[in-house]
Parts: sequence; C-alpha cells; structure tokens
Amino acid sequence: MTTPEQSAVDLLHTYAAPDADALGLLCRRHPADAVAFTMIEADLTSRDLTYGELDEASGRFAAALAARGVSAGDRVATLMGKSAELVIALLAIWRLGAVQVPLFTAFAPPAIALRITGNNTRAVIVDAAQRGKLAPGEDIPADPGWTIVTTGEATGGDLSFHALLAEDRPVPDPVAVGGDGTLIELFTSGTTGTPKGVPVPLRGLAGIHAYQEFALDHTEADVFWNAADPGWAYGLYYAILGPLALGRRSLLLHAGFAPELTWRVLSRFGVTNFAAGPTVYRALRNAETPVPGDLRLRHCSAAGEPLTPDVLTWARAALGLPVRDHYGQTETGMTVANAWHPDLIADLKPGSMGQPLPGWRVEVLRAEADVIAEPGEVGRVAVDTARSPLMPFTGYQNAPERSAERFSPDRRWYYTGDVAAKDADGYLTFGSRDDDVILMAGYRIGPFEVESALLHHPSVAEAAVIGVPDELRGEVVVAYVVARTGVEPGEPLVAELQKLVKTRLAAHAYPRQVHFVTELPKTPSGKVQRYLLRERARQTGPAR
Repeated sequence: MTTPEQSAVDLLHTYAAPDADALGLLCRRHPADAVAFTMIEADLTSRDLTYGELDEASGRFAAALAARGVSAGDRVATLMGKSAELVIALLAIWRLGAVQVPLFTAFAPPAIALRITGNNTRAVIVDAAQRGKLAPGEDIPADPGWTIVTTGEATGGDLSFHALLAEDRPVPDPVAVGGDGTLIELFTSGTTGTPKGVPVPLRGLAGIHAYQEFALDHTEADVFWNAADPGWAYGLYYAILGPLALGRRSLLLHAGFAPELTWRVLSRFGVTNFAAGPTVYRALRNAETPVPGDLRLRHCSAAGEPLTPDVLTWARAALGLPVRDHYGQTETGMTVANAWHPDLIADLKPGSMGQPLPGWRVEVLRAEADVIAEPGEVGRVAVDTARSPLMPFTGYQNAPERSAERFSPDRRWYYTGDVAAKDADGYLTFGSRDDDVILMAGYRIGPFEVESALLHHPSVAEAAVIGVPDELRGEVVVAYVVARTGVEPGEPLVAELQKLVKTRLAAHAYPRQVHFVTELPKTPSGKVQRYLLRERARQTGPAR
C-alpha cells in the first residue's frame, strides 16, 4: 500500500517532468464534461464551468493574447476578483508559457506599479471596477509598455476581454515549459526593502496537489469551497490551482465577503469542505445571523495566521466539528497542518498548527546555530531542503542577496522567518514572526510598505509600524510617527495619514492607531527596534 509520503513524492514525476505543460496538467487530462468550478453570484444564481469549456475558452483567449505579442516568459498581470474570466485568463497565460503576476484588488496604484514595472509585463487583465487604478499618474506611466485588457467597456487603447474571447484565430498549442518553468510571479512582503518576487515553478504544483489531497482531504464527493482571495497565495494556490490539479469541483463566489452571504452559500450549495482564514471564522462567530441548521460540513480548515482557541471552541459548539489550523508561506506553499486525510488525521493539540505534511521536513533550530532544538524549545522554524522533495523555492526574482539570507550557507536549511516550538510528537506551535511581517485577516503586510506610504506625507519625519493583536482580524497595523519640526500632531493629521496609506498602498493596510513620538527606539546601527514598540503597545492596550 502506497503511503501519503510516497504518494506526495510520486507527484514530482508528473509535475517536474521536462515536458510538463500547465494546461495539460490543470485542464486537459481531466474529463471534458467534468465540472471544474461552480460560479456563484451574490444573488446565489450560479453556473457550472467544465474542463472542456475552460480548454476551449482559454485557447481562444490565448490566441488573442499571442496576436498582441504575448509569448513564453512574458509577464501578464491579473487585477481581478474571483470569476470565470480570471480562470480563463490564467489558463490562457499558462498555455502560452507566460507568467502570471497576481494583483490583489485592494491594492492602490503605487503597490500595483511596483509589481508590474521593470519585469517584462506585456499585458494587464483587469476587472472593469479596477480599471481606474491603471490610469496614468504619479506611479503609473503614461506609456507603460503593456496592453490593458478590461472585462468592461474598452475605451481609448484598451482591449475588451470578451471581444478578444470572440475572435476567430488558430488556437496555439500548449507550451511545455517543464517542471522548472515559471508559472507565477507572486510578491510577498517583508520588513525591509520592497516586496520580493517569488517565482513559482510548474513543479510547485506537486506540493499544491499534495496539500489539497492530504491536508484538506478534497475528495470526489466533496462540495469544496476555499473563500480566500486569489490575489494572495492561499487563494490562488488552493482555491484555483489545487482543485484544477486534482480535477475536482470547487466553488468560486463572485462577490465580496459578508457573513450572511457566506452562511447562505454554505447552506444553499451544501458545502462539505470549507477553507478560509481565521478572520472569516471570527466574523461568522460574531455575526447576528444564526448558524443555518442544514449545514453539511465535514471539514473546516484555516490558514494565513495563527488560529486562536476561541475559534476552536466556537466551531465545535456551532458547527459540530473543529477548524483545523494549517501553516505555510508564499515561498513554500503549505508545509505543516492538522491534516484531515484519514491516513494522517490525528488529535488536535490546543494552539498547535500541526505536523509536517508528506514531502516536507520542518524543524525548529536554535537561535545561535543551525542545530535542531530540543522538544519544546522555542527557536527558528526552518525547512530541511534536503529532506523536503516538494520544496519549490530556490530564491527571489533578481534578488540574490535577499535570497541568500533565507538559506543557510550550505543551502540545507530554508529559514521561514517564524519562531515556534516543536514537541516530542512532532507538533509545531507558532510563537511569532522574527521578520515583523503583520498578518491581518490572512493578508501579509510588510512594515516597509506602510512606512514608505506614511513618509510621503510632508509632516512625517520618521515612521515605524507594528502589528498588535486584534480579536477579529488577528492583527492590525499601529503606527508610531515622528512629526517634522513645527508640525502640530492631532486627529486631523491622523486622518490624513490613514487616508494616505489607503490611497498609496491598500485599504486594509492603514494604521488603526497613530501614535506621535519624539523619537523611535533604534539600535546603534540605526535599525528600528520594533519589539520595543510592540512592548509599548501591549502596555497601552488593544487597537481600536
């Protein structure tokens, strides 16, 4: 009998093959009449989208993109929500051997520009409601060098998504980029410098497939729904790529999150397997809408931030089953989980994010050396690359120095930047992030990006931001600001700074509190000591 460990490793024979092509693996190898996605609108009307329909539509769209000069290796950005158009666009991009650059729909123009300039982006596919963010201005150049394809009415030099889809052109054969070919360039936030481009190779689908099968236990009989946004890793990897890799049906809701709507979808469509960030579960718990009595849930999973015990207690009482916590990163995909698969399911330990998944060896290292810590000892979470065949990450795009910082000199260890403890049974319990990244409602917010936005205000001399605990969102952003000489701090300036972050970065990233200080705590070398700011925040109480 094949073990989950062996099955996970065997996936590499498929996804890492030299002649592997994404369209064949994600679409064409599945029955054409099998349902890939059930697309749901806010009014709960729905339609099924089959693998055959995706193959045909993505072929026509790929032909139209190729006619506009998109070819293998080019970057094509998607500023889109969950929709049939998004899935068609993704498969068309990968059919051509091009690279998708995901853009979160909450991003402001500066954050968008940072991700699509200077990296050979040839086209940006954008939802009609997002089109205004690509207008020429301070951050978006007037002659950017990319074609804009909109799902709305095309004006000026834009192209219409649906008009391109209707063109009659020869459909290009899928490009076999091979296992090392880049599928996605997804940016992740850090504490210093700009966000880093993470190249996701085609062989990375092996780990995505394994997580979908062994941690989520997504079976043929399931009605599966991952509510995460595809502008971020967990939504892109496991709401779209994972189901496509398995050839199994999934739900995509073409609407924003609301607790009442979430309950209605879970009930109406008989969802049996649900995945979302802890923030979603907390919002459901706090909603006035009662829990429907006809839910069919058999699995609930959470990822993106630590799962707090209160969610577990509520889920057992309200849903009749626990929410199992999972852990991973943009660079690696999911590596540790309280898995649901019958061959892997084990007792839950309060506060633990579970055990390493098949295909992964995750350890805790002592702070002073690359030595495995004793059971229960707090240390640095690291992936043993030599014993983790599903590890897809080798380095950031065009950033050799920053890439080197994430690996030990002999490349055996990949440092996640997180701190945890591992007990004698192999369970890991999350402690903190040693890179100061803020996890708010499952979104990774880099302090540098928020601080950079704040420093655009003429009244700000210095700024530092931290994450502080929040009951609903996990963490929220709090800023400490040194005002310029002669500036009178006050609520009007606070409001201006909050608006500035919303405008320059993203609506969700604004600081919930702004504290004005005379100086920031720093090391002798000038590095801000955020741990001292976090200690100060603990003393002043929770953010509003």
